[in-house]
Amino acid sequence: MAASSTTFRRHAVWVLCLGAAAAFTLGAPTAGAAPKPTEAELRAELAKLGKKVDKLIEVYAAKRAALGKAQKAEAVAKKNLQRAETAYTDAKKQISSIAQIRYQTSAESLPAMFFASDLSGAAMMEQLTAEQSAHLEGFAGRLDDREEAAEEAAQLTDEIRQEAEEVQTQRDEVEDLIDDIKGKLDRLVPVGSGRRADGTWIPQLPTGADNITDRTRIMRDAVIRRFDLPYTVGCYRSTQDGGEHPLGRACDFMMSTGGAMPSAANLKLGDEIAAWALKNKARLGVKYVIWRQRINHGSGWRFMSDRGGVTANHFDHPHISMY
Repeated sequence: MAASSTTFRRHAVWVLCLGAAAAFTLGAPTAGAAPKPTEAELRAELAKLGKKVDKLIEVYAAKRAALGKAQKAEAVAKKNLQRAETAYTDAKKQISSIAQIRYQTSAESLPAMFFASDLSGAAMMEQLTAEQSAHLEGFAGRLDDREEAAEEAAQLTDEIRQEAEEVQTQRDEVEDLIDDIKGKLDRLVPVGSGRRADGTWIPQLPTGADNITDRTRIMRDAVIRRFDLPYTVGCYRSTQDGGEHPLGRACDFMMSTGGAMPSAANLKLGDEIAAWALKNKARLGVKYVIWRQRINHGSGWRFMSDRGGVTANHFDHPHISMY
C-alpha cells in the first residue's frame, strides 16, 4: 500500500509539473502578446502618416525646384568653362606662334613696323613675348576658376539629386505603411447583417429615420469611416425609378455638386470607393456598383447606355446597391 501511495504521489507531482509547464507555455504568449490596435487607433495612425506624406511631398517638390535651378547653374558653369578653355587654347597658339617666329628668324628680319624707334628688335620681341605670357597666365587663372565653379555646380546638382531620391524613398516607405494600415482596416470591415450560412442574404425592410435597410446602413457607415468624403451621402429617395433607392438598398457617395465633373482628386477617390466596395462585396452584401457610366456586379466593369448627364451617368458619384 505504501509503495502504491508513493507511486501515486510521484505520478501526481509529475502531472502537476506537466500541467504547470503547459500552462506557462500556453499562457506566456497570451500574456506577452501586444494587443491588436483598435479601429480608432489605426485611423489616428493613418491620419498621422497622411500628414507625413503631405510634408514629404512638399519637401520633394522643393528639392525638385532646387534641382532644376542647380542644373541650370551647372549648365551655365560648364558653358563658361568651355568658353574659357577655347580662349586659353587660342592664347596658347598665339604664344606658340611668337616663339616659333623668334626661333626661325632674327629680329632684324622682321618688318620695321614691329619695332619702336628706341627699342631694338630683340627687345621688342622680348616685350611682346612677356606680354603674351602674362596674358596667358591670366587666361590660365580664369580657366582654373571656371573649372572649379563647374565642379562645384556639378557636385551641388548631384547632392540635391541624391536628397530628392532620399525623400522619395522615405515617401515610398510611408506610403507602404499607409497601405499596410488600410489593409488592417479592411480586415475590420463589418459583416453585413442577415447573411446566411451559404453566403446568400435575407431580404430586409427599411428601418429607422433614414429609411434604409440595416445592411445598407452598415455599408454606408463603413464607407464614411473608411474614406474622407468631400460631400454628403444620399441613400433613400422616394422617386420610383426602378432602382434600389426607394427600397432603402442603395447609397450615392457624391464626389462633386451641381452636376459638375469631380476634380481629379475626387475622381481618384471615387475609384477607390468603388474598388473597396467590390473588394468587400461578399462581406458587406453589395449587389453591384455603378460609377462613371459603368456597372460592376463583381465580375468586371461594363459600360452603360448614355442617360444624358453627368449625374445620370454616375460621373459625379459612385452608387452602391445592396442585396
